[in-house]
Amino acid sequence: MENILLHLLPAIFYAALALACIRTPANRRNLISGLLLAALLSHAWSLGESLLGSGTLRFGFSVALSLTLWLAMLIYSLESLLRPLNGLLRRAAPVAAVASLLPALLPGHPQTLELTSWAFRTHVVVAMLAYSLFTLAVFHGLLLAAAERSIHKAHLHSDNDTPPLLALENLLFRITGAAFVFLTLTVGSGLFFSEEIFGKPLALNHKTIFGVASWLLFAILLLGRHIWGWRGKTATRWMLAGFMSLLLAYAGTRFVLEVLLGRSI
Repeated sequence: MENILLHLLPAIFYAALALACIRTPANRRNLISGLLLAALLSHAWSLGESLLGSGTLRFGFSVALSLTLWLAMLIYSLESLLRPLNGLLRRAAPVAAVASLLPALLPGHPQTLELTSWAFRTHVVVAMLAYSLFTLAVFHGLLLAAAERSIHKAHLHSDNDTPPLLALENLLFRITGAAFVFLTLTVGSGLFFSEEIFGKPLALNHKTIFGVASWLLFAILLLGRHIWGWRGKTATRWMLAGFMSLLLAYAGTRFVLEVLLGRSI
C-alpha cells in the first residue's frame, strides 16, 4: 500500500499540473512552476525507491518508461525558463502521471544490473537521454500539429504562450537533432563495442533490430528536413514511426519478457 501511495503522489501533482495549464492566466505561472517542481521531486523520490529500494539497481520496462518521462519533464522544466509552453504541459503531464504509476501497477520482473563498468554506465545514461529527448520531441510535435490544425480551422484562440509555428518547428528539430546524436552514440556503442559494454558479443535480437530501425527512421527524417524541407504531417509521421520503433527496442521487448512471459531475461 505504501509503495502505491509513493507513486500516487507524483501522479496527483502531474494531474493537477495538467488542469492548471487549461486556460491559466499568465499571472498564475508561479502555480504551474510550483506544481511542476513538486511533481519532479516526488517522481524522483518514487523512482529512487523503484531503482534502488531493494539495495541493488533493478531496471525494467515500467521503471524505464517512468524514468524517461521524468527526464523529459526535467528537460522541459529547463526549457521553460526561456519559453514556457502550457499547451505542451497539457499533453505531457497526463502521460507522465501514468508513467509515474507504472512501477507500482506493473512491476514485472526487472533485471538486476551491475554498473561496475564505466562503459555500461555511460551507455545507460546516453540511452536514457536519447529516449527522454525523443519523448520531449514527440510532445513538441503534437503541440505543433495542434497549432497547425487550429490555424487551418481558423480557430484563433490558441495559447498566448504558444510561439509562432516556424519557431516551434525549429525548436522541434533542434531537440530531435540533439536526441539523434545521443541515439547514434547508443546504437553505435551497442553495435561496435558490445563485449566491452555488455560482456558478450553482439546478438541479432529484437532490441538490436528495432534500435537500428529507429536510427534509420530518424536519420531519414533529419535528411528529409535538410534536403527537401520536410515539415507538417510528413515530418510528424516519420517522427512517430521512429519513436514507436525506439519504444519497441527496449520497453516493448522488456514488456513481453517481464509481464507476458513473467521473467527478467
